[in-house]
Amino acid sequence: MIEHPDYDDFWKRQRWTEKLGRTTVPTLHVAGFWDQEDPLGTWKIYEKMETQDPDGLNMIVAGPWAHGTWRSPGSDVGYIKHGKESGTEFMRDIEAPFFAYWLHGKGTKPAFEARMFQSGSWEWKSYPKWPAPGATLTNLYLQSDGTLSFTAPADAGQCREYVSDPANPVPFRERPISRTYPSQEWRWWEAADQRFVDHRPDVLSYTSTPLEADLTVTGEVAAKLMASTSGTDSDFVVKLIDVLPDDYEPFRPGALGEYPRTMNGYQFPIAMEVRRGRYLQSFEKATPLTPNQVIAWGVPLRSHDHVFKKGHRIMVQVQSSWFPVIDRNPQKFVPNIYKAAPEDFVKATQRVCGGSLIALPVVK
Repeated sequence: MIEHPDYDDFWKRQRWTEKLGRTTVPTLHVAGFWDQEDPLGTWKIYEKMETQDPDGLNMIVAGPWAHGTWRSPGSDVGYIKHGKESGTEFMRDIEAPFFAYWLHGKGTKPAFEARMFQSGSWEWKSYPKWPAPGATLTNLYLQSDGTLSFTAPADAGQCREYVSDPANPVPFRERPISRTYPSQEWRWWEAADQRFVDHRPDVLSYTSTPLEADLTVTGEVAAKLMASTSGTDSDFVVKLIDVLPDDYEPFRPGALGEYPRTMNGYQFPIAMEVRRGRYLQSFEKATPLTPNQVIAWGVPLRSHDHVFKKGHRIMVQVQSSWFPVIDRNPQKFVPNIYKAAPEDFVKATQRVCGGSLIALPVVK
């Protein structure tokens, strides 16, 4: 890994999905929208197999699960308790009939291609394929006053900025960071309340007004930042967050120090991803950035099926470190980050400017 920091032939030889041809075996892909260990692999295998599936044998199921938690009752997403046993329902109503039909010839052939346990509504949905048809790609713009709006900013030249310091990186979960296993914090870190970072000076937050109606987002979510750095390399992390209302639940007494004491105002992350600047042009060859030049940063935020409920707010957070789940970017271009010297790690001023947006596949 240290000797092959870029996407060279060493890694290309191991891309086994290129060997997938025509789909001949009934295949049920299972994915978790909050899979903290492999959030993309299942979707990419399904996508690859879908290109040669004339007999309709390629199917996908996803739900509000962390890695493997579809094997549990599945009635919560970390601290979010929705009360539906999505895991039990998957095993009983989807997985068992799938094997009964294809292995034992019992029951009926599965009539779906994509089944999603939609978060927010907490209901099962069936789609003829994935991404689901019928969504309208709708831009949600990051405004210079820290708000979010479906209206493009009048002055695209306005920017917000912060200083990113590799010596004080933004943590990916709340400190003190517990051991990876068997802690609850690791399993559900992608669903953890993001209020622990939203007032840091090196995190930009953009927030909408309370929604006047439900907003359903079904399909591929992506961000485009119009951004610059004073350095020659940089990372940008984008988070799409569902902010629960301040009256989400009634007051409940709890022991001193209980976490969370209340779910009111909980910042529930729906999609989070990082993009490394040295690979904006190509993953095969790293190139330095031009200091202070505003360019487009595409940040894919993967597949989701979520309803932002009426009265909730939408939030977007932008930052430039996510430690230690993502290694620190020195912010000075070096041939190999793994071999960066201490003096290569420098502060950088990051700017996020007009035209930055989240592209949401909205279903009416």
